[in-house]
Amino acid sequence: MQLRYQYRVYPSPGQRMALAKAFGCARLVWNDALALRKRAYQDGVAISPGDVAKRVTTVAKKTPQRAFLSEVSAVVLQQSLRDLDTAYKNFFESVSGKRKGPKAGPPRFKKRASRQSIRVNRNAFSLTQKRRLYVAKVGDLKVRWSRELPAVPSSVTVIKTAAGRYFASFVIEVAAQPLPVLSEDQDTGIDLGLSSFAVLRGRVIASPRFLRQAERRIRKAQRELARKRNGSANRRKTRVKLAKAHARVANRRRDFIEQETTRIVRENQAVYVEDLYVKGMAVRRGRRGKSVGDQALGAFTRTLEAKCARFGRGFAKVGRWFPSTQLCSACGTVEGPKGLAGLKARTWVCGCGAVHDRDANAEHNIRAEGRRVLAEGRSERLNARGAQVRPVPVPAPRVETGTRRGVDRAKAESPAPDTRKEPGL
Repeated sequence: MQLRYQYRVYPSPGQRMALAKAFGCARLVWNDALALRKRAYQDGVAISPGDVAKRVTTVAKKTPQRAFLSEVSAVVLQQSLRDLDTAYKNFFESVSGKRKGPKAGPPRFKKRASRQSIRVNRNAFSLTQKRRLYVAKVGDLKVRWSRELPAVPSSVTVIKTAAGRYFASFVIEVAAQPLPVLSEDQDTGIDLGLSSFAVLRGRVIASPRFLRQAERRIRKAQRELARKRNGSANRRKTRVKLAKAHARVANRRRDFIEQETTRIVRENQAVYVEDLYVKGMAVRRGRRGKSVGDQALGAFTRTLEAKCARFGRGFAKVGRWFPSTQLCSACGTVEGPKGLAGLKARTWVCGCGAVHDRDANAEHNIRAEGRRVLAEGRSERLNARGAQVRPVPVPAPRVETGTRRGVDRAKAESPAPDTRKEPGL
């Protein structure tokens, strides 16, 4: 499987200028190619990726308006065009139904204010003996090696964030690393919520609320930014200050997710979670939508699934319509609190006399249903002799390129919100 290893880099002032040129040229080639393909589509003319590359790079370099494209590595421009082709491929496969997951929208023009990045393959970068990252026409970049690379990288993406920080993201190919096998009954269901981040078998993870903790600092920076004059140096400084505040929240949240998912994978042989519709939850919550986003439930689930596949742990998703909260784990009847009105009920009594804690009962039901789902999945992949009949799915690598859906289209195509299961407040 492919993984990404990201490190902080510290370019010199001259290297920052070279990277700024590379960022700008890559963005310009992307926008020129996108405009060319849009114009060809409107005119009803077929145009191949090779023709697009020739016109926006080879021919464009010979014109006075685009002569500066020769100042950056040709690999940077080629990779930008490949990223555009990948974005179009994802869009077409999403429309046709071949691509699973959230719907991908068509490629969009890139803005200078957006995150800046360039991606190069092994033809344009190398690791020097002095443990520096060499990028063609940029130079040797100083890297803070927070951990060792387990394999030779196939490509690297140099990123400049809104906070003005530079990072190098390496793509490497690694084999699965199974952990020691635990007993089959050493598994857990996970009930995700808001009052508690997650309820596991015998353990509760408290909600960290990183955004809520930093809200005062962020609001102060936003007020300062609103008072600055557009285009002034003070406005740029304040914008970076605000971006750093948001980056600190994102870094703390990411570190929390990495630590908790690693602990869960090490302590359990199998993990079962609900297939929550997080976007619908945020819309239905109204004022609590910020709290839903602060929990980052989707990122937690994706990270947990990827680590289970990497370290040989069982993983299953329980359907979003499964009544985990309302189902009595003792007698199997559905008598628990329902809808938004039932969110305030933290405990409830079943007709059979069993008294249930809302979240603990949901975890028990998710664990039982997850075992059934995981057993069905294993039986489909094994033949009569117990051999694999098809490969086990592995997580797709996180790519740097991608497109966002339009706002109107997202509202029109989003599935109906789940009204049967609500996580605890």
